[in-house]
Amino acid sequence: MSARITDSARGTGMDWRAMGALAVLSSSIFLEGVDVAMLNVALPAIRAELGLETTTLSFVVSAYVLGYAGFLLLGGRVADLFGRRRMFLAALVTFIAFSALGGVAQEGWLLLVSRFVTGMSAAFMTPAALSLITTNFAEGPQRNRAVLIYASTGSAGFAMGLVLGGLLTAINWRWVFFAPVIVATGVLPFAFWLLRDSVERPARMSFDFGGAITLTAAMLLAAFGVTRLEHAGTTLWVGLACLGGSVVLAALFVTIERTVREPLVRLGVFRSGSLVRANLIALLFIGSFMGFQFLTSLYLQEVLGWTALETSLTLLVMAIDVVLAPLVSPWFVRRLGSMGTMFGGLLLASAAYLIFVNVGLDWSYLQMLPMLVLVGLAFTLVYGVMTIVATEGVGPSEQGLASGLLNTSVQFGAALGLSAVSAVMVLNLGGADTTGARLEALRWAYLLPASGVALGALIAFTGLRSARRSRAAQ
Repeated sequence: MSARITDSARGTGMDWRAMGALAVLSSSIFLEGVDVAMLNVALPAIRAELGLETTTLSFVVSAYVLGYAGFLLLGGRVADLFGRRRMFLAALVTFIAFSALGGVAQEGWLLLVSRFVTGMSAAFMTPAALSLITTNFAEGPQRNRAVLIYASTGSAGFAMGLVLGGLLTAINWRWVFFAPVIVATGVLPFAFWLLRDSVERPARMSFDFGGAITLTAAMLLAAFGVTRLEHAGTTLWVGLACLGGSVVLAALFVTIERTVREPLVRLGVFRSGSLVRANLIALLFIGSFMGFQFLTSLYLQEVLGWTALETSLTLLVMAIDVVLAPLVSPWFVRRLGSMGTMFGGLLLASAAYLIFVNVGLDWSYLQMLPMLVLVGLAFTLVYGVMTIVATEGVGPSEQGLASGLLNTSVQFGAALGLSAVSAVMVLNLGGADTTGARLEALRWAYLLPASGVALGALIAFTGLRSARRSRAAQ
C-alpha cells in the first residue's frame, strides 16, 4: 500500500490503489471467516470418510484455535519488527500450502497438522493486514471507513461460509479446503503488486527471544486449556493444569519484558484505557455470539429437526452487518462516539439473547427473525467499532501489537464462549436425552450469552463516563 495514501486522500475518499490494497487486506479476514465456517459444516462428512473418533474430530477445530490464538500476539509484534507486508505475504503463501494439504489428507494426523499450521498462518496474516490498514489510512473518518469495510468483510466470509460449507460438502468435503486455496492464490499476485509498508524499520534490531518463547508457550497452553474446559473427568483437569501453567509462563513473560532493553511487548501499552476496554468487550461480545450461534444451531437441528442447510439459511440474516456496517456505523460513531455506539449495540444483543431464554418447541422462523435481526444490528454497531477503539491512540510502531491483542481477545472469546455454553448444556442435561431435557438445558445455557454482552455493555458505559470526564476537564 502506498505510503502516500494518507496524504493523497485526506477525506473519506480513497484512490484506486488504496481501494485495491484494502480489498487485498480484507481478503485475509474473509478467508479466515469462510474457512472456519465451512469446516464446521463439513465435520460429519470428514468423520465419515476418514473414520475419525469424536475426540480427534473435535481436535480438528481445536488445532486451528491453538495455532491461531497461540501465535497471534507474536505474529502482531513480529510484523511490527520485521515488516508487515513481508509477514502478510509469507503467511498468505503458508495458508495456501497447508490449506491445500488439508484437502488431500488421507489420515487424521495429517489433517490436524494442516489445521494447526493454517491457524498459525492466520495468526501472522490477520494482525499484519489490520496494522497495514491502521498505519496507511489517516486516523479519523478515512481510517474508520477502512476498518469498518475490513471488519464487515470478515463477517461476510463467515456468513458465506455457512452456506458454501453445506453446498461444497454435498459435492465433496475436500472442496471446503480447496475453495480458500483458489481465492488466496488469486489474491496473491495483487498483494505483491499493491501492498507497501508505510513504517520505516530500524537498520539494526534486537529480537526478544526469551519473551517470544514464553509468550507463545503461555498462549498455546491457555488456548489448549480453554478448549478442554467443556469436558469432564481427566480432560477437565488437564485443561485446568494447562491454564495454571499458562499463568506461570505469563508471569515469567512479564518479568522478562520488564528487564530486556527492547521488549517484545511494551507493557506500557496496557495503560491505554480504550485498548483494554476494547479487548474486554471483544472477548465478551464474540464469546457470547459464538455461544449463541452454537446453541441456536443445536436448537434448530436437534429440537426442531431442521436440516443443516435450513439452519445455515436461518442464521444468515445475522450477517446484515455486511451491508449495514460501512454505511450505518460511521454515522453513529460521529454522533454518539465509539463507546456510545458499542454500548447501544451491546444492549441490543443482550435483549435478543435474553428473549431466547424462553425458546419453545413451537417457535417458527418468523418468531425468531426479529431477534436474529437484532443480533445483526448489534454486530453492525460493535464489531468494526471495537477494532477502531482498540487501535486509536496507539503509535504506528505498535499497531501490529494492538491488532494482535484484539484478535487474541476475539479467539479466546470464541473458545471460552463455546466451552462455557457446552459445559452448562452437559451439566443441565444430566445424562437425559429427551427433547424436553435438551430444551431446558438450552434455556439455561442461553443465559450465558445474555449475561456476557450485558457485562460488555457495563464496560462500554464506564468508557462513556471516562470520555465525558475527559471532555469536561478540557
